Amino acid sequence: MRRLWPRSLAGQMTLLIAMSLFVAQAINFALLLRERRQFALQQVTGQLAARFADAGERAGKGRGPQSDRGRVRLLLANPIPPAQPPETAVEAGLRTALAEAGVPAGRIASGLSPMAADSPLLRRGPPGRARYLRKEADVLTVAIERPGGGWLVQQVAWVRRDNWLVWRLGAQTMILFAIILLPVLWVARRISRPLRDLTRAAEAFGRGEPAVVPVSGPHDVAVLIAAYNRLAERVTAMLDEKDRMLGAIGHDLRTPLAALRVRVESVEDEADRARMADTIEEMNRTLDDILSLARLGRPSEAPVEVDLAALVDAVVEDFRDLGRSVEMAEVARLTLRLRPNLMRRAVRNLIENAVKHGGGAEVMVEARPAAVAIVVADRGPGIPVDRLQLVFEPFTRLETSRNRDTGGIGLGLALARAIVREAGGDIALVNREGGGLTATITLPR
Repeated sequence: MRRLWPRSLAGQMTLLIAMSLFVAQAINFALLLRERRQFALQQVTGQLAARFADAGERAGKGRGPQSDRGRVRLLLANPIPPAQPPETAVEAGLRTALAEAGVPAGRIASGLSPMAADSPLLRRGPPGRARYLRKEADVLTVAIERPGGGWLVQQVAWVRRDNWLVWRLGAQTMILFAIILLPVLWVARRISRPLRDLTRAAEAFGRGEPAVVPVSGPHDVAVLIAAYNRLAERVTAMLDEKDRMLGAIGHDLRTPLAALRVRVESVEDEADRARMADTIEEMNRTLDDILSLARLGRPSEAPVEVDLAALVDAVVEDFRDLGRSVEMAEVARLTLRLRPNLMRRAVRNLIENAVKHGGGAEVMVEARPAAVAIVVADRGPGIPVDRLQLVFEPFTRLETSRNRDTGGIGLGLALARAIVREAGGDIALVNREGGGLTATITLPR
C-alpha cells in the first residue's frame, strides 16, 4: 500500500480529492439507483393495482376482463410455474396498493421469465423502446386470486438493470474529475514546485553550497522562502566570520609555535630538545585537528572522482614509510565522488588510532551492493561496549592520564566521523573476537 501512495504533495492532494470524489459519486450513485428502483416499483404496482381493480370490477359485473384490451386475463388456476423466481417487492407493494383501494384479493404470486422476441409487450411502444426492452428487460407475470374464484393475470416489462444510467453516471464522474482535479493538480504543483526548490537549496546549503531561492508560489510558501533566504544569509555571514576568526587564531598560534621551534634548536641537551620539539609538533597537530573540525561544514575542497582503493593504499604506504606495521589486501579500482584530502585525513586517523593502540593495522576496501566499505582492524585492547559511541565525541579519551602518547586529545575519531558523514556515509566500531577493534567506514556508491 505504501508503494502505491504518492510521495509528492501534488500527488497526495490529487489522490485524496480523487478518492473523496469517487466516494461521493459512489454514494450518489447508490442513492440514485435506490430511488429509481423505488420509483419503478411504485409505478409498476400502481399500474397493476389500477388494472386489477378495474378488471375485478368488470368481472364482478359479468362483463369479464376482456374489456381491458386483453391485458388482464381471467384464468382458472395460477399460471406461474414454481421454478420462476418471484419478485417479492412487487407482491408486497401490490397487496398494499389493493388494500388502500379497497379491492379484495387472495393470494398474490409473481414470476420472472426471459423476454421472448414475439412477446406482445414489445408491440406496445415505439421500435426503440422495443429494442431496449428486448435487451434489458424480463417479463414479470403477476397473478391475483379472486375471492369468488379464478386468477387475474397481468404481464408487464421488468427492467433488470439500468446500464444506460451506469454509463451516464460514469461519464458525469469523469467530467467532474476533469473539472476539479486539473485545477487542483495545477494548484498543488504551484505549491510543491517552490517547496522542491527550497528543499534542494537547503540540501545544497548543508553541503556548503548556499543558494538564494526565488520567492514564488502562494503567499504562505513565498513567506517561508523569504524567511529561509534571510536565515541562510545570516548563517552564511556568521560562518564567514567564523572562518576569518579561525584563520586569525591559526595564524596567531602558529607564529609563536614556529618561534618556539626555532628557539628549541638552541637547547643543548639533546633529549630535552627532542621532547620539546615533539611537544610543539603535537601542538601543531592538535591545532590542525581543531581547525579542520571547526571548518568541516564549509570545506574549500570540491568533490572529484577518486579511485578509493588508490587513495587508501597511498595512506597505508605513508605509514609503511614510517616503519609502522600496516597491511592492506589487494582490491580492484573503485571510483567514488568525494573530497580526497578530507577522506585521506579520516582514513589516516583510523589507521593511526589502530597503530597507536594495537601496534599495527589490517586495512581492507570492500565493494558491497550499494556501498563501499573501508575496514581498519587491529589487535589492541578494544573498547568497552558501553563506550563505543562515546569515543566519537570530541575531546573524549579512554585513557585518563595526561600522556599524549597513550591518550591523545580525543579528536581523531570525532574528526573522522564528521568527514565521513559529510560525504554521506558513517563509521561503525565493533570489538573483534579474540581481542582488538574493527573500524568500518561505509560510503554510498
